[in-house]
Amino acid sequence: GEDVKPFTPEKTKEIVMSLQQPAVFCNMVGDWPALHWNAKYLSAVLGGKKIQFRIGLKTVDLVPQFETRCSYVKATLEEFLAWSCGQPSCLCGPFSCYEYSKHWAYADYKYIARIFEDKPEMFQDIRWSDFGFPGRNGKESTLWIGSEGANTPCHLDSYGCNLVLQVQGRKRWHLFPPGDTSFLYPTRIPYEESSVFSKVNVANPDLKRFPQFKNTTAHVVTLSPGQVLLVPRHWWHYVESIDPITVSINSWIELDADHEARVEEAITRMLVCAIKSAENPSDGDLWLNPTEVEATSHEINLQYLNKAVSAYFKCPKASVSEQARPSSAAAEQRTSTSCKRKKGEVGCEARSCTLLTHEFSFSTFQADKLQKIPFGPHLIQVLPLSQETSSMGAVAVESDGRDLLHENEGGHFRKLHCAREQLVMSNDCETPAYQMDSDTSLNASQTALSTNDLLDCLVNPRVISLVAQLLLERVRV
Repeated sequence: GEDVKPFTPEKTKEIVMSLQQPAVFCNMVGDWPALHWNAKYLSAVLGGKKIQFRIGLKTVDLVPQFETRCSYVKATLEEFLAWSCGQPSCLCGPFSCYEYSKHWAYADYKYIARIFEDKPEMFQDIRWSDFGFPGRNGKESTLWIGSEGANTPCHLDSYGCNLVLQVQGRKRWHLFPPGDTSFLYPTRIPYEESSVFSKVNVANPDLKRFPQFKNTTAHVVTLSPGQVLLVPRHWWHYVESIDPITVSINSWIELDADHEARVEEAITRMLVCAIKSAENPSDGDLWLNPTEVEATSHEINLQYLNKAVSAYFKCPKASVSEQARPSSAAAEQRTSTSCKRKKGEVGCEARSCTLLTHEFSFSTFQADKLQKIPFGPHLIQVLPLSQETSSMGAVAVESDGRDLLHENEGGHFRKLHCAREQLVMSNDCETPAYQMDSDTSLNASQTALSTNDLLDCLVNPRVISLVAQLLLERVRV
């Protein structure tokens, strides 16, 4: 029958909670009313309600288009659709300053509980209970509406795992495993409590500045309407809309390791806010991501840290998680929460972030479980690009035959051999002899280390993980 799913809710939840690599679920949401949530339908439902759009340039730069570099407008979906179709009415509307051929627009991270707060019946159109999470619907989900080229910079989600339903159009996902973290040059600037960004524009990588990026293992998948992508915890991803209009719905699934993750994120927030707030405001460094409500005070951050530590020890699974934790040489990150973004969204409390960057590894038990995963036409692995040519049997063809789920971007991730540039701090002080060779000299073209350089080291995932462990040991004693 039409409503028969390839997996039971119990089996689907087992897959979601155990699979540590991205995969695409097919034929699981055919009876969901949310599949009719195209932009035109949502425009009619929302009427004249204005929502915020992020505006970016379609030109590809070597620098990621972080949210701090974008423009923002508030507009109705009707105005957005008119702009994307090039209608004359847009000449005086909110998009009038942004030529469609040169810009993209993205209504991202829209909590359904908020935009449909006056239409709660809409929540039932989304049925995550089919994935083994009874009671989870649109109230715990997020809506994304974008034009062609709309994208999210490469980042690591701090919490849980992610289920993404594609409703309209297609999106291309570039995913990288947790073990690639050091090759992606993680940074907390711009600071956002729920995300760790990559300094690399993976769509156009600057291999001179970031030579280690060539060591990454990219997994690329084009997600089509009706498919659901599982993004396991701490997988990096860069997402881009490749059709004129795209609509997606996602939900972040909580994981048991949330309590330890909250401690690590509390430490990060305290350090970033303290150090960046001490800078001269006239420097104009937009270090706080627009999604953050404010730079919280040291006192508030300290309270948050104490609450996070207290919650960790109250968690009955904390001791079990600690015993099961891999050694520091091969540890996985831990995360979780139901929402991803900020305190200002739907009353969500401050979130956690776990940032270990150690090599990703499976235990024998995990490997055995992986072998039992029922991959096939209803559950498709997202394999590394390097495996595509030898694994075509595992690749599913899209319903219209135009795309493969796994695509090689024309050698986009080709390996180039670039020499690593040395950064030497330049200042007016005398440099000790042991720091320089006899034939080494400083020149004006060499850039001095910045506060952000210091923070990239100070709040490095490995450092924060160690600090959190030491802090928890101190409290335990």
